[in-house]
Amino acid sequence: MTSSHRWAQAVPLLAVLGSVVALGIGTSFAKQLFPLVGSLGTTALRVGFSACWLLLIWRPWRWALSKADALSLVRYGMALGCMNLMFYQSLRTIPFGVAVAIEFSGPMAVAFFTSRQRIDYLWLAFAVVGLGLLLPLGHDIATLNPEGVMFGLGAAICWAAYILFGKKVGHLHAGHSVALGLTMAAITVVPFGVWHAGSALLKPEILLYGLGVAAVSSAIPISLEMVALQRLTPAAFGVMASMEPAVAALMGVLVLDEHLTGLQWLAILLVMSAAAGSAATAKPETHRGPADEIVQ
Repeated sequence: MTSSHRWAQAVPLLAVLGSVVALGIGTSFAKQLFPLVGSLGTTALRVGFSACWLLLIWRPWRWALSKADALSLVRYGMALGCMNLMFYQSLRTIPFGVAVAIEFSGPMAVAFFTSRQRIDYLWLAFAVVGLGLLLPLGHDIATLNPEGVMFGLGAAICWAAYILFGKKVGHLHAGHSVALGLTMAAITVVPFGVWHAGSALLKPEILLYGLGVAAVSSAIPISLEMVALQRLTPAAFGVMASMEPAVAALMGVLVLDEHLTGLQWLAILLVMSAAAGSAATAKPETHRGPADEIVQ
């Protein structure tokens, strides 16, 4: 095998890894805005500037849009916006890696409920045990903030809705649907940020920081994902993307000084195994569409 062939095989894997790492870095730095503009203000900056970046990159006005597709994009974008809103609300009180692991229950639920394969019961068992170790149940209620967990579960429900609504616009170009979907998401969440943070959002240093966070967590990941999706099957892409909870937990340790217990690391590993296994064995229609990872 020549070095050029090895490099060609490595490129899509490195692209997915780069996408997941960029998301983790972007979200970790976004959380540092919480003391300045709160989680709602941070969501407004992240989603608002992400929409601006993707509008500039994809220029979706180049494509025609039917009324039916426009309505589908409204639902798709609102689900995306609410998911971001709840995810950042969960980050106020629970660690980054834990929040991502809980949120992953949304796409996994969609995969499980749309499949009839026996192997999925194994992945379901992994996910249930993993979430059981994470959720504040019984005597362990003090280990995680219940409000943060509820927001994480709310984000998971919105992620599931986002996937289902996304199927309605799956025939559109990925850049077209994601750019317009994020624009609708921005319209949904920015008013909450303005209401909460007010004029603090207009400080030049805050705007510049938010612009950078949006670039790292949107423009870079979506570009890398497009490279990967051209060379990987949906199953392989899904398996690679299942690294996200571990990368998020690691970024939480390195950037946010968050520390997890051994059981929480085990839970994240179980959720990752469930996500990877589900992606590897699911039928093509149960996979998330291109660029779905940019939504966090």
